[in-house]
Amino acid sequence: MKYDIKDINLADLGKRRILWADKDMPVLSKIRERFEKEKPFAGLKMSCCLHVTAETANLVRTLKAGGADVVLCASNPLSTQDDVAASLVRDFGIPVFAIKGEDNETYYKHLESAIAHSPNITMDDGADLVSEILKNHPELYGQILGSMEETTTGVIRLKAMEKNNVLKFPVIAVNDVQTKYMFDNRYGTGQSTLDGIIRATDVLLAGKTFVIAGYGWCGRGLAERAKGMGANVIVTEVNPIKALEAAMDGFRVMEMIDAVKEADIICTVTGNIHVLRKEHFEVMKDGCYICNSGHFDVEIDIPALKELAEEINENVRNFVDEYVLADGRKIYLLAEGRLVNLSAAEGHPASVMDMSFATQALASEYVVKNKDKLENKVYVLPEEIEQDIAFTKLATMGIKIDQLTEEQKEYLSAWEIGT
Repeated sequence: MKYDIKDINLADLGKRRILWADKDMPVLSKIRERFEKEKPFAGLKMSCCLHVTAETANLVRTLKAGGADVVLCASNPLSTQDDVAASLVRDFGIPVFAIKGEDNETYYKHLESAIAHSPNITMDDGADLVSEILKNHPELYGQILGSMEETTTGVIRLKAMEKNNVLKFPVIAVNDVQTKYMFDNRYGTGQSTLDGIIRATDVLLAGKTFVIAGYGWCGRGLAERAKGMGANVIVTEVNPIKALEAAMDGFRVMEMIDAVKEADIICTVTGNIHVLRKEHFEVMKDGCYICNSGHFDVEIDIPALKELAEEINENVRNFVDEYVLADGRKIYLLAEGRLVNLSAAEGHPASVMDMSFATQALASEYVVKNKDKLENKVYVLPEEIEQDIAFTKLATMGIKIDQLTEEQKEYLSAWEIGT
């Protein structure tokens, strides 16, 4: 079996972490039990480009249980948990191409290894795998039944591909499914981003001014949790509806050029490029921490920061680089501008990834079952699949909910009854 990981001897720790996460992923476990019996992916090859974490390990275990021939590569150079990668190779027989801290050349070499698997189904977190296939591997177009996309940034890219008529196979926008974005993006990103910031800096959030760029599901989750830890939260936005929502949720809303003058900590969660740039660095407070929890390392204009810096001191703490400007001010960049929650911490808790990865698994099954009906477009899952995941999650939490009576069903489907 071919693979490329840091050290196979890390596997013991990795296996413990995988099984620890598994106990908090009961919905995915139930799906895995069914897949083992039904083998929906028998005879199919799957290439997954995801964050190589303990939670992801349980997803690829589930796909393999369903009969798939699976390989896994990293979707981010800093998010790989090397011990998990080792355990997947040694204990679960799944080839992995991922090393934490790999350079750009190695990252794309690992992508090519996943493509060389000649997949029938792909799974992405950021759309790098699909992008590489579309640009460089036309020989695979006809054999790919579909792809799954995990994150907001990837969905944005895929919708652009569809609009430009370059998408050659159907894609399920898993990120746009309620059982993903309402929980993973909000509760997962909110908690894990703060976890990464605190681990990297040891900062006390209470009393600090915390600026959050973007008030989508990730931004609002982060804002809620930062506020809950005593931070004074400022939100910046370009969307007037989201800005209004942030204001009515009790947060200060202002332009970034003004917000950075007050900020002790700034985190970008927009999915866009150069949200923090030269004019912002020039007026930031001395000692400001800046970080990103959007998918790619482009939200902070790092080249511009390097040009302004008179001195750069790397790793003054783990995952913290110090940029000293000409006037003596210091700006601290966390995790090289990459996903701070996965680089400096462990990513989302398993219990919330349970629903996201259950959605991934069922989306893959949906693609196989409907391969003759799907066009080369970006789709969301049917609502009944979301409902099934939500009901199963509630059951594992010991929560029961009411059901509509026949009278209520009739009332909701009728129009005659008025005031």
